[in-house]
Amino acid sequence: MKRRDLIRKIGREAKEQGKRWEIGREGAQHTVYNLAGLTIPIPRHNEIGEGLAREIFKECEPVLGRGWWR
Repeated sequence: MKRRDLIRKIGREAKEQGKRWEIGREGAQHTVYNLAGLTIPIPRHNEIGEGLAREIFKECEPVLGRGWWR
């Protein structure tokens, strides 16, 4: 999955649910986003493997709900 697609997918869902999705800070190898108070680090690789993408989506579950990405 492309990094930009992953970020866009989380952003769209957050917007639909009325949650805040914004860049928190830039790290050396990750961009750290804030999702309604939850910190989500996203690696700077252009291509993110499906397994890692799934784990990032699971990190968003406390805010966006269980299985929101399916």
